[in-house]
Amino acid sequence: MTRFAGVLAAFTAVVGFLLGLVVMGSPPPTAGVTSHLRQTDAPPVTFTSSTSPSASSMGGPVDFSSVASRVNAAVVNVDAATRGDGRVRPGPRWRRDMADDPSAPREGSGSGFLIDAHGYLLTNFHVVDGADRVTVTLADGRSFRALVVGVDPAIDVALLRIPDAQGLPSVVLGDSATLRPGQWVCAIGNPLGYVHSVTVGVVSYLGRKLFDQSLDAYIQTDAAISLGNSGGPLIDADGRVVGITTAVSAQAANIGFAVPIGQVLPILDQLRERGRVSRGYVGIGLTTLTPALQRALGLTTSGGALVQDVTADTPAERAGLLPYDVIVTADSTPIRSDEDLIRHIAARTPGTTSTLSIVRDAARRTIVVKLTERPLPESARRSTQQTVDARPASGRDLGPLGLTVRDLDRATAMRQSIPPSLQGVLVVDVDPAGPGRLARLRPGHVILEINRRPVTTAAEFQKALAALKPGDVAALFVFDQLLDQRILVAIATDGGS
Repeated sequence: MTRFAGVLAAFTAVVGFLLGLVVMGSPPPTAGVTSHLRQTDAPPVTFTSSTSPSASSMGGPVDFSSVASRVNAAVVNVDAATRGDGRVRPGPRWRRDMADDPSAPREGSGSGFLIDAHGYLLTNFHVVDGADRVTVTLADGRSFRALVVGVDPAIDVALLRIPDAQGLPSVVLGDSATLRPGQWVCAIGNPLGYVHSVTVGVVSYLGRKLFDQSLDAYIQTDAAISLGNSGGPLIDADGRVVGITTAVSAQAANIGFAVPIGQVLPILDQLRERGRVSRGYVGIGLTTLTPALQRALGLTTSGGALVQDVTADTPAERAGLLPYDVIVTADSTPIRSDEDLIRHIAARTPGTTSTLSIVRDAARRTIVVKLTERPLPESARRSTQQTVDARPASGRDLGPLGLTVRDLDRATAMRQSIPPSLQGVLVVDVDPAGPGRLARLRPGHVILEINRRPVTTAAEFQKALAALKPGDVAALFVFDQLLDQRILVAIATDGGS
């Protein structure tokens, strides 16, 4: 074998090994789920924000190892689960434990980040869409039951809160309006179950349209984003959050998208106080007045939002707006493009009026429009209703660990190949959205001890549970007959943080 052939063979072996890693990788449950729980008497959000220029925007050195060390503690894993109620949800976000059963439990996970010390955190709406239980796990391993305070399906954002939390780490929120293509950013999250992964790239494009052509203004980045990153922070070179990682291209690698934090900050108060977001609505289709359109239409104005369609029975039709109208100001605010007008109207309260200055047939006119509420797509409207309004709780009371047990008799032990020497209680039912389920307990497990205290009967099990306070963590010593070994499982009890 020649030296060249030897080098080529070695190179081929390395490439084959790396490809093997990719092919053998198997993503954990990812997804989309929401809680029906709301916290209406929660304290105000007291996040920290900064708008000073970043090191990368000024051409300074970028040290993302320092950024990651500062921010990582405030990045969380968000686990969501639903008991299964027969509702069918499309898309790959759901993992179903029983593919043929529409009532089977579902579970998924994503990322999020704490924005203040009192436990408020942001994630994507699709991460918590439809869940009966949301659990947040911090970088230090602590887990908390989280409440969904408010959701905005229109831009895929959800505000959660950990009840009674104090002194938690939090991020600094930046200014996405100052971003420029080519600027360095990093993403921190839990892609494919690899928690607290840090990836680095640049801003590839600003204002990308993906789903809603009017509201969308995604940050595109080549920082690696994968399933499980959803809801995590996109961070600039100074450690400030400038976006919420949300989507990834299915056709190409290293094309990911984030919701600009500038779209989120104005709606935080609505999310906290009302649980949802109301936006002003006119009912027109717009396009930016480009130089080419200006010449083709013989218009004298060089900027503005060009009306190309008027929806029937909307404020626009009632106010008399027409196709080819060019809107140049709204409430004395200059309008240079269709996006300027969309942002201005969306920020207004439904029911108020907006004064538009338009150019029609070379003449300037003033039109007053009474705004209505921007409608949501039907699918998003149903999801929002299910999120904000509490659904009936499960008819079963499975206790603070979300499971029931019974005495382990000799016949059952023999039938399930449980060693006769084991003394414990048999798990017979597990709440699909309870803490026991999240700890991967299942019917057939044998609980031997709770917090190092033997439990040999169901009565002893109940006595041990009675000693636990809401939010306590219980260490269960369990026999798993499938593994044929004892395992230790930590479960945070229901009812507290």
